[in-house]
Amino acid sequence: MNFSEYQSYDGIGLAELVKKKEVTPRELMKVAIERANQVNPKIFAINTPMYSEGLKMADSELPKGPFEGVPFLLKDLLADYKGFPMANGSMAYKKFNFVSDGDAEIVKRFKKSGVAIFGKTNTPEFGILGFTEPKAFGASRNPWNTDYTTGGSSGGSGAAVASGITPLASAGDGLGSIRIPSSCLGLFGLKPSRGRNPSGPKAGEYWAGAVSQHVLSRSVRDSACMLDQTHGPDIGSAQQIAPPEQPFLQGIERNPKPLKIAFTLKHPLGFDIDKDCQEAVLKTARLLENLGHTVEEEGPRFNGEELAKVCLTMLMGQVAADIDETQELMGSQSIKQLELVTQTLGLLGKSLSASQYVAEKRKWFHYGQMMDKFHQNYDILVTPTMAQKPFKTGSLQPKPYENVLMKLANTLGLGKLLLKSGIVEEMAKENLRVVPFLQIANLTGQPAMSVPLHWTKENLPIGVHFIAPFAQEGMLLQLAAQLERSAPWSHKVPNL
Repeated sequence: MNFSEYQSYDGIGLAELVKKKEVTPRELMKVAIERANQVNPKIFAINTPMYSEGLKMADSELPKGPFEGVPFLLKDLLADYKGFPMANGSMAYKKFNFVSDGDAEIVKRFKKSGVAIFGKTNTPEFGILGFTEPKAFGASRNPWNTDYTTGGSSGGSGAAVASGITPLASAGDGLGSIRIPSSCLGLFGLKPSRGRNPSGPKAGEYWAGAVSQHVLSRSVRDSACMLDQTHGPDIGSAQQIAPPEQPFLQGIERNPKPLKIAFTLKHPLGFDIDKDCQEAVLKTARLLENLGHTVEEEGPRFNGEELAKVCLTMLMGQVAADIDETQELMGSQSIKQLELVTQTLGLLGKSLSASQYVAEKRKWFHYGQMMDKFHQNYDILVTPTMAQKPFKTGSLQPKPYENVLMKLANTLGLGKLLLKSGIVEEMAKENLRVVPFLQIANLTGQPAMSVPLHWTKENLPIGVHFIAPFAQEGMLLQLAAQLERSAPWSHKVPNL
């Protein structure tokens, strides 16, 4: 099999060839590794090659799952793979050569689907940022135009799928980290509901339940099928979400019932939205109407600045805990290896009182109430995935004066003073200027997806964002499959 043939199939399609004995898992793996060797120096999607392991898996008796023999990559965050390095995008873990002592539960379920794992993908340190430019490994690059971002934090996985190294790869979403790369890279990205996929065995939940793990894929059916393989609680899970009434893959074979859909183009922080991102939503609204759905311009009303503070407070507290864990595992000197933004968020987290953290966490419930009321009138909310086109690599890095301020604050321990200054909130708002619509679904636990429905005149992808009521992944996947049939995107591939 050559690369052109390989790229023309999604994961299920490749597995069907294996089942028919038209191709072997080793042949697929050799194409994937050859493609990785060709393009990874340009896009840096893979930060930890595991090619010998991939060939070993391909030659073994793989489970007879729906993805039997399909090459697969793991995000280098949360997706522990026994006996192999886990860097979490961080020099602290990379330098001290941290090796996972067991598989994460979701990795066990990936394996049971039949995939052959051959590497780890690049991610920002601890998955904190919405762009993938870790100092430990270097920036991932967008295959559509290597001057531009892949988004983050699942940017390495997204770059690997978009460039054709593999048809799907693992990803995680804490504040948009599946949906941002999906939009930047022309992929399908579903963030499942809280508790739909497992987080164990090391934690019952990540980022207080904001994080959901799944995959980035080119086709909707690959995403639906993998969710069939991975969903369900693991031992000790705090979430007991009801299983779907039917397999997700089976559900997408038919169109959804006519839905009542709302869309909004109002930026929660009052900033402008790029014209291409607006056009993507308006074009999608027209398509939805043509497909028989009722579409109205409406949206939930919430305070964008308050939401930014809620998200920032969670992030500060969680990063502080991550740093403590890093020091416990790697020693006290490891903190010196952490990036300046990470150190500063940790300092701020330690400067928060427990009551401040809890007060902001309690607001999550009220956002859930707000969205429940909204969904009493509308099945789906549609927004831009991002408020601007993919931005250039490096453009969201801290400004020189911000770096000076962070260094000073860390050196002198001025966390409380920094919190009172308001500068941190301004930096958070500047980052949320680009992705203001995604975080609400992480706080409420709702499923959400980005669908690649628009390309700019510069041939850069633009995603459209959809949020459904809690546990209604089936509705989203049905709608996505209907859109995929009506406005297909799999034929659009970057000329890398």
